[in-house]
Amino acid sequence: MSRRNLLRGLAVGGGLAAFPGLAACGSDSSGGSGSGSAGTATSLGSNFSDQVPQTALKDSIDAFIKARGIEVDVNTVDHEQFQENITSYLQGGPQDVYAWFAGYRMKFFADQGFAGDVSALWSGDMGSGYTDAFKQASTAADGKQYFVPFYYYPWAVFYRKSLFEEKGYTVPETLDDFTALCEEMQSDGLEPIGFADKEGWPAMGTFDVLNFRQNGYDFHVNLMAGEESWESDEVKGVFELWRDLLPYHQPDALGRDWLDTGADLLNKKVGMYYLGMFVGQAFTKAEDRDDLDFFVFPAVNDEFGTDTIEAPIDGWMMSPEPEDEEAAIALLEWFGSAEGQQVYLKSDPNYVAANSDADTSSYNALQTKANELVASAGSITQYLDRDTRPDFASTVMIPSLQKFIQNPDDIDGLVADIEQQKQSIFV
Repeated sequence: MSRRNLLRGLAVGGGLAAFPGLAACGSDSSGGSGSGSAGTATSLGSNFSDQVPQTALKDSIDAFIKARGIEVDVNTVDHEQFQENITSYLQGGPQDVYAWFAGYRMKFFADQGFAGDVSALWSGDMGSGYTDAFKQASTAADGKQYFVPFYYYPWAVFYRKSLFEEKGYTVPETLDDFTALCEEMQSDGLEPIGFADKEGWPAMGTFDVLNFRQNGYDFHVNLMAGEESWESDEVKGVFELWRDLLPYHQPDALGRDWLDTGADLLNKKVGMYYLGMFVGQAFTKAEDRDDLDFFVFPAVNDEFGTDTIEAPIDGWMMSPEPEDEEAAIALLEWFGSAEGQQVYLKSDPNYVAANSDADTSSYNALQTKANELVASAGSITQYLDRDTRPDFASTVMIPSLQKFIQNPDDIDGLVADIEQQKQSIFV
């Protein structure tokens, strides 16, 4: 699968028992205790806590156990808690294999010695299934690989085809088209743009798309790397544009979970929803999934058009000191294989396999369209909290964006505060 400039910016950017005070959502043990002689058992730290991905992951692990005879002890933690407590988890000693993200976030922890070298997998059979771009997204500053991709998914504006047909709506190509559609939806009694930010991360996607649509890919990447000022006219312009669009968003976003808004999209209470492809988790019936479609967020600045999209890569890393390295490597090789990913996607068809050898003939229409979108994109970003320092994303950007949602009128004060905090972090 071809990529043009895939993750180019990553070169400059990038309850588990070990979580202090954090109880696991449940231990999904597929096999034994995770201890034993070399190559017989391993342990897995998973953030696949929602029902659909948790079931799909179990299917993939069960297939691995059947194929290799290696026991896997899975410990699952709430997705948000996993991310919020990842540093404490890694410092306390992670499971042999643990879920994480490609790019800057992988590099950040690998550079600190919190991950095991898996370069041998990349130089072996597994590596032949990936483009150089995926390898780059899995490579740390020392030139070694510390990450195994599992799947990726684009962010786009999702909608129900039947709703657009019923109302006579057309897919917008420009920002003016988009706002006109929002006004038409409001007149029809719909909330035009679904919006939920209870967890803190969904609003990052809105900031990202408005930023690279208005200011371009290079500015966006440099801003995430701490090389541009948050008090610049470019950033202020992003928040001004967002402020103009907020009246079209669902109100009370800070009290709403993203799956709640997914249900609102399903039930045609909202007209559109800018989110990752995983929004399909809310569409459990086949006929509803077939009715789900998407379009890229429309152009804002003609200079940059719609050439950039967001398409994060999820996957796996290894502890620097796994109890059973041979078994851990075997599990990572399975997760990185076309077969391991295909088994997962059979139960969770809301993503696209990272391995280019995966059989795409079974993809649904949404997966096929997503695959084609990523292949044709000019530039691809990972996501705000993956393209910048994790401490900056969690301690500065989450509360700052939520503050903006509550009070969108004090843009000067907002960006000044972000810039001041940025300077104390990016040293």
